[in-house]
Amino acid sequence: MRRYVLRRLAQAAGVLWAAYTVSFLILHYLPGDPVSAMAGQGADQAAIDPAQIEALKAEYGFDEPLPVQYAEHLGRALRGEFGDSVATGRSVTTTIGEALPQTLVLTGAGLLLAVLAGGGLAMAATYTSRRWLRQTLLSLPPLGVSVPTFWAGLMLVEVFSFQAGLLPAFGNEGLRGLVLPAVTIAIPTGAVIAQVLAKSLARALDEPYVQTARAKGAGRARIHLRHALRNASLPALTIIGLLVGQLMAQSVVVETVFSRNGLGRVTASAVTAQDIPVVQGVVVFGALVFVLVNLVVDLIYPLVDPRIVVAGSRRWSLV
Repeated sequence: MRRYVLRRLAQAAGVLWAAYTVSFLILHYLPGDPVSAMAGQGADQAAIDPAQIEALKAEYGFDEPLPVQYAEHLGRALRGEFGDSVATGRSVTTTIGEALPQTLVLTGAGLLLAVLAGGGLAMAATYTSRRWLRQTLLSLPPLGVSVPTFWAGLMLVEVFSFQAGLLPAFGNEGLRGLVLPAVTIAIPTGAVIAQVLAKSLARALDEPYVQTARAKGAGRARIHLRHALRNASLPALTIIGLLVGQLMAQSVVVETVFSRNGLGRVTASAVTAQDIPVVQGVVVFGALVFVLVNLVVDLIYPLVDPRIVVAGSRRWSLV
């Protein structure tokens, strides 16, 4: 188990380093100059003193060779420091930290709804003996996946806010203001979870051990919950870990649609202003969340199926 955990930690560190390196190179080779944008050179190039531009580049370290910038920024990133925002002058860590709670609440609520709704839909579709009901339930996940996030959000606002007046359309006010954004995020995520879990459950229900349990007189509910679900949950756990990155990306759209102050709006503003330190801080934070969630999923695997650790140990010993 110790070797299994150490391998996963090493892989997580490698993913974080790769995400930081790729984002650093992409952001620094993109067209445009963040210092010139901050100084207003795009608006009136003649009014800006070139000496002022050079001074600002020296202040933010953009005048140094790219390898030197990379080494310096990587060293600060290892200490949790990403410098100051080019647009606002505030610390990147502070900027992200202030916007983070609202985004975490939104993504957490959306993920919880997606797991409950997607898992419940998959269980109901594979449990029912009525063919028409099974086909109807299994047709819902493809529909949920195909619906664009922004369109789903706008339709929810139109129906439940403007027409019914049940829930607020905009803002971060309380639990009522969280319902529509969380449902908007949960629709495509829950649909993917339902698709994967339903297929895994259908495959698990055809396994010989299920037939043996039925021959021993086990009820359908017991077979679903205690026999099939445990073995069918591994693919669903994997897809949940992968969907965390999608949830973070969807928060940009959802927070814009519902006018919520969070990490999504900070990202949109930073991209518009070519604020490289903030954009890179958000990218690295997103990679960190993705890595941590997938690390937790990897550590849950042995609890669901201990054979994973045994197989991993054998492969490691062969290497």
